[in-house]
Amino acid sequence: MRSAGWLGLLPAILATVHSAVMTSTSAAQTAAHPLRVQTPGGNYDIIIGADLLGSAATWQGLPKASHAVIVSNPAVFGFYGAALRRALNQHYGRISQVLLPDGEAHKNWDSLNLIFDHLLGQSCDRKTVLFALGGGVVGDITGFAAASYMRGVPFVQVPTTLLAQVDSSVGGKTAINHPLGKNMIGAFYQPHRVVCDLATLATLSDRELRAGLAEVIKYGPIADMPFLDWIEAQLPQLLAREPAALVHAIQRSCEIKAQVVGQDERESGLRAILNFGHTFGHAIETGLGYGQWLHGEAVACGMVLAADLSAELGLVDAAFAQRMQRIIAAAGLPTQAPAMPAERWLQLMRLDKKAEAGAIRFVVIETPGRAGLRPASDDMVMRVIQRHSEVAKATAKAAAKAAAQAAAKASEKAPAQAAPGIATPAADLQAVAAALRR
Repeated sequence: MRSAGWLGLLPAILATVHSAVMTSTSAAQTAAHPLRVQTPGGNYDIIIGADLLGSAATWQGLPKASHAVIVSNPAVFGFYGAALRRALNQHYGRISQVLLPDGEAHKNWDSLNLIFDHLLGQSCDRKTVLFALGGGVVGDITGFAAASYMRGVPFVQVPTTLLAQVDSSVGGKTAINHPLGKNMIGAFYQPHRVVCDLATLATLSDRELRAGLAEVIKYGPIADMPFLDWIEAQLPQLLAREPAALVHAIQRSCEIKAQVVGQDERESGLRAILNFGHTFGHAIETGLGYGQWLHGEAVACGMVLAADLSAELGLVDAAFAQRMQRIIAAAGLPTQAPAMPAERWLQLMRLDKKAEAGAIRFVVIETPGRAGLRPASDDMVMRVIQRHSEVAKATAKAAAKAAAQAAAKASEKAPAQAAPGIATPAADLQAVAAALRR
């Protein structure tokens, strides 16, 4: 589907999504009602609120089974595993758990097989319900295991990171990584419910919180500029984890994603806009090694690059790209691309799932609040990367330092009086120092 076709769907999407909630009171009221996701692969609720995880009522109405399996990692299970077990005990006769190693570096076959080993070892049947208690890594692997075991068993997303609550737990994308590419092996498989308990964000590190904000920020430029205005104004409150701000950020993000996924479950067109910044971001994650940068950090930098690419293509002005960079920097997220050879960048991006016949296609901002998919030449892409590259920044600093040192040496040998109209070495040194300060 061409990007122009998607754009015709966006007004309908935004017309059916609730109006942006701008006050603490209305934000809290919004969170009291489940948000419904409707897709060909299944309909389900997203429940957003505080202290949901330990309430037996949260888990009513799920598929009946004799056995429930909690999939988590040791750290998250240590915080929330006991409470979830107690709540599920009222609905399932038998509960077991499998704990995976933590981190993106372990989103692989070995971790997936740990789940399969447990399910087979416990004689789990086709009705067994899996509960993914954790962040995006746990959710993605558990979803893929649920899609694959006995050709499909029910699963529930219980995201405990901001990034997972606003993005990866919603929409049914499940996957593991391959050394050559991120999320390359997986399936579209919808959960039976998503439970976003704000209480779990209390144990989230500041770094993980900021990484989650990257995915929140993403929804503004692709679909809702008033939401971006709100995010920009509320960043201090979001970083301080104020509940009303977090409720609205999660609710609005899920509203937009639910509407997009409802119209394009399997990313045949419109859903690709949700990957704004991800083509660059996935290249960063794969190129540096999984886990070196958090997913949200890589997406944040990718959005800076994608916004600049949008300006290069003449779709938005430079002021918009600069604003995106300021917001991302204010959230404490990276805006400088890591050092990788040009050939490596291009090789990794050609493996992106949006690429066709080896041609890289990027989600760009066609006008603020509306995104589309466009190709861009390798030269243009590399110009954008170089402008935001740590290599370019380091080279400029090294050149300025060398110039300062050369000017200092020259000043030691210079005559006391300079010829009229010729800058003295000391003046050169001041100019270089001023450039370094900039």
